[in-house]
Parts: sequence; structure tokens; C-alpha cells
Amino acid sequence: MARSPKAKGTSGKADAGSGQVSSKDQLLKYYRDMLLIRRFEERAGQLYGMGLIGGFCHLYIGQEAVAVGMQSIAEKGDQIITGYRDHGHMLAAGMDPNEVMAELTGRIGGSSKGKGGSMHMFSTEAGFYGGHGIVGAQVSLGTGLALADWYRDNGKVSFTYFGDGAANQGQVYESFNMAELWSLPVVYVIENNQYAMGTSIERSSSETRLHKRGVSFNIPGEEVDGMDVEAVAAAGKRAADHARSGKGPYILEMKTYRYRGHSMSDPAKYRTKEEVDEVKKTRDPIEHLREKLAEAKVTEDELKAIDAEVKTIVAAAAEFARTSPEPDPSELYTDVYLEAAQ
Repeated sequence: MARSPKAKGTSGKADAGSGQVSSKDQLLKYYRDMLLIRRFEERAGQLYGMGLIGGFCHLYIGQEAVAVGMQSIAEKGDQIITGYRDHGHMLAAGMDPNEVMAELTGRIGGSSKGKGGSMHMFSTEAGFYGGHGIVGAQVSLGTGLALADWYRDNGKVSFTYFGDGAANQGQVYESFNMAELWSLPVVYVIENNQYAMGTSIERSSSETRLHKRGVSFNIPGEEVDGMDVEAVAAAGKRAADHARSGKGPYILEMKTYRYRGHSMSDPAKYRTKEEVDEVKKTRDPIEHLREKLAEAKVTEDELKAIDAEVKTIVAAAAEFARTSPEPDPSELYTDVYLEAAQ
């Protein structure tokens, strides 16, 4: 029997203070996970330049703190769904770097047997329900995942990611309305990297404070420093607790920044080199964390050991991707339809 919609109350704005005190071990895990994404994406960019990755390739360099911070507070069985800048989310969710890199190169060893590529790979084992190439499409799908959780009353949360460009899509607001109306357990994570495909948010959005986009639906939201992994984790925990407890959706606007162009084919001439360099110098999420690690008495030798481990993992992933065979042509017809029981 279908469950009835929960009684609705008035949604208020959550306390924006972080209250986050991370242990040394947690800080080191943040560092390793963010560095893995950074080095993996740098290598992916190299493979693209060598012609080993075809089609589109959107790198996550600069935004690592968002995926890592949010994933650190997720529980087993929670779902993740995002757009096409998705490699960082896959790695943060625990997907095998070998399988992710092989998927980028279209090889059979990839997580989707080489048929998903950069934008459309998938892993239900990791709770990763895809990158999606249609702008904003994943928002309604992520809301659907939350509807399934609500129906099953399983205490799980759908973490639904989209960017500042997708925030202007109509289906986003249809999803907001349904999610709040039925108190669905979904956290909408807006990765506001300032430029969408190449147009600054000031030129494309009449309301640039994207965490306020849920006000007319009574959805609480807050702005978060998306370059600070601890701030992301603290805000993510507040939002997830809100959704998990039956209070409905929550919006987190992560103020972040991508260092590369929108995709590998984008020279990013819509912003100055000085602007990018200033962000790298003053707000880089990994360098910011290194400062906190120094305060926690982490030695350079400890960091070098992590750096060496990450380089080994990424090198192995690139070699696996290079040597894994291409899919057999017969794979073109598999995984298209679900075989019905006779």
C-alpha cells in the first residue's frame, strides 16, 4: 500500500555555522580523496589530449571539496546523481579508478563496459546513479530516487547535484515543488562554479543567490564555502539529517570554482588568467586543507607518502585503461532492454 504524504510544517533556515572539528585521520582522508580526484583528472586530461578519450570530457579540477565533503557524511544505501562533470563524484563514492578510467577510454573494463563514457557511467554498487548529459535532467531523476526512498520508508537520502547553469531549468522547479509537497528525502546540491558553460552567473541569473531558489516552495537552503571540505561536510550533515528525519528537501549552494574550461574543448576565454590564478593562490581546496594538516601536526613525510600512493593508483588506472580491450560489437545490443521473465 502506498504511504500517505507526511504532514508538512514551516521550513526554516538552518544554522549556517559549521561546528566541524575533524580528527587528524579524517583530515588525512579528505586530503587523500581530494588529491586522488585532482591527479586522476589531470591524467584524464592528458589521455584526452593523446586521443585516448573521445567525445566530451568535463574535468572536476578545483571542485574536489564538494564531492569529498558530501560523500564523507553519506550513509550506505544513499544515492548520488549528478550531471556530466561527474568523475570526481564517482571516485568520492568509492568506484574503482581503473574502471572509471577504462570507461573514459571506452574499454570493456569500464564500469559500464565502455558504453557510458565520461558522461553516462553508472554503478548501483557504489550508489552512483549516473552522470547525465542533458542539463538539469538529473534533478527530476534524483527526486524520483527520493520518492522511492520515501515510499519504502528506508531512511535513505538522494543527493542530487546540479550546477548554476542547470539551476535555471524549468524541471528543477517542478522537482522542488513535488519534493517539498511530499516531504521527499532529497538534498539538492548546487555546485555553483560561477560560469555554467561559459556565461557568468551575474549575466544569466536574475537571482544569483541560488540557495534561495527554494523559498517559494518553503525549502530551506544555505550557502556554503565549497572550497572548504570541512564546511561542506558540516553543511551536508545538517542537510542530510533534515531530509533523513522526514522534514523534506534541503538546498545547499556550494560556492566553488573550476580551473579548466567547461569541457576539454573550451579555451575559457570568458575569464582572465589572473582571475583563475588568484583563486588557485587563495582558495584552492587542497592547499587550504594542507594548512589545516600542518596545524594538526601532520608531517611532510606523511603527505609525501599519500602523494606517492595516489600517483601509483592513477598511473595504474591509466595503464589499465590503455590495455583493456574495446567492447565486442555484440555489446551494442546488451543492457538496452530489461529481459522480462517468461
